[in-house]
Amino acid sequence: MPGDELGMKFGKYFVCVVACLFSGWAGAASPPNVVVIMADDLGWFDTRFQGNKDLETPCLDQLVKEGMTFTNGYAAAPVCTPTRAALMTGMSPARLMITNHAPGHQDGMVPEGRKLAGAKKLTYLPLEAKTVAERLRDEAGYRTGFVGKWHLSHRKGKDADGEKYEPKLRPEHQGYDLNVGGFDRGGPPSYFAPYKIPGLEKAEDGEYLPDRLADECIDFIEKNQKTPFFLTFWNYSVHYPIQAPADLIEKYEKRGVENATYAAMIEGMDRSIGKLLKSLDDLGLRENTLVIFTSDNGSLFGNGPLRANKGHLYEGGIRVPWTLRWPGQIKAGTVNETPIITTDLFPTLLEVGGLAPKPGVPLDGESLLPVLTGEGELEREAIYFHYPNYAFHKKNRLGSVIRKGRYKLIQFYDDQSVELYDLETDLGEKKDLSKEKPDLARVLESELKAWLKESGAKMPYLKTSE
Repeated sequence: MPGDELGMKFGKYFVCVVACLFSGWAGAASPPNVVVIMADDLGWFDTRFQGNKDLETPCLDQLVKEGMTFTNGYAAAPVCTPTRAALMTGMSPARLMITNHAPGHQDGMVPEGRKLAGAKKLTYLPLEAKTVAERLRDEAGYRTGFVGKWHLSHRKGKDADGEKYEPKLRPEHQGYDLNVGGFDRGGPPSYFAPYKIPGLEKAEDGEYLPDRLADECIDFIEKNQKTPFFLTFWNYSVHYPIQAPADLIEKYEKRGVENATYAAMIEGMDRSIGKLLKSLDDLGLRENTLVIFTSDNGSLFGNGPLRANKGHLYEGGIRVPWTLRWPGQIKAGTVNETPIITTDLFPTLLEVGGLAPKPGVPLDGESLLPVLTGEGELEREAIYFHYPNYAFHKKNRLGSVIRKGRYKLIQFYDDQSVELYDLETDLGEKKDLSKEKPDLARVLESELKAWLKESGAKMPYLKTSE
């Protein structure tokens, strides 16, 4: 099967090599705990700390006051599955060949009025890919817990033993000691019990999913507080279906907020995060715990001053909230304008856990620790994106992006055109500068093509060429 061939392809990159430990945290009494919170479909403008005054997100606002916020933080892709795979491996969606949400459209599909079919893609994370959870557990002694949305196991069919592939690709087979709620679905059947989600079968009718997931996180922390732990809390919120507790909906309806249920859903998510953060305080774990909050892509709805939304390569599809708290290491209340991307978390967490990248294993991210601690800057000059597939809404143009400094160039494949924007003066991407700055556009386009070639990126194609 194609998936097996791709698995073999990945396998050659993941040969075991003797591990090398960083010495940065060797003197610490205990390696720090790590909690990675990833919201689903939460846009850059979907929090109060980003300027949306219609919303109340007090828990996230407090987290921002206690940590460092990145105003130029990005998801690795404008849709969920590629971003999640990038976090797990430190590799770009282009390199992984996981470039669309799972399962996505059938290969070869061409929407009406279009010429190109989306690039060939993989819809799951192969077991050969060594995840950050596997490395922290197996090499640094962390206890590992996964709670929430996985969406990296969508593989149809059965293996040679007649067993379904999908269950064997869930978090418990990718480095996690605990998996609650993670399977191939991208969204829950319902946010109110009964959920019909693995690991959450026992629940009182009417229980709200974010609250339950927070409780599962707290239970994991309480059971593992004596050892370093790595908790991945990938909340299903605020993915469709848009559902929230009645009291919160009523609150926003009375205020006359447009899309009151969505606003209520955001606050419901914030409330669940607050429960988790409070548990760290109650257990005396705040000081030795790195907490990371971000989102997997832009909002399905409006994104404030940003252009477009989920599934698009404009800022509304890829720029997302980012904040990190680590008392004693990250100065509280700081704002940083360095462009960062999801792939950076893999090398960052390895370094936090006293580990180093494996020689010979591709790595597209860069550790953020120098920036977080104020001891240095990132070495890279640019970040890249590759989205050669049609989103669920089929409204996007297939393309790739390079952001270098203040400038962003988008290469579209339907007509081979480019658009160039100065994000420092034009956050809403309203003025295309490609004709005014043709030399800059050519340089950036050349660098983008070189990156795509080095990454082995798959491209859209004319259906007639098959």
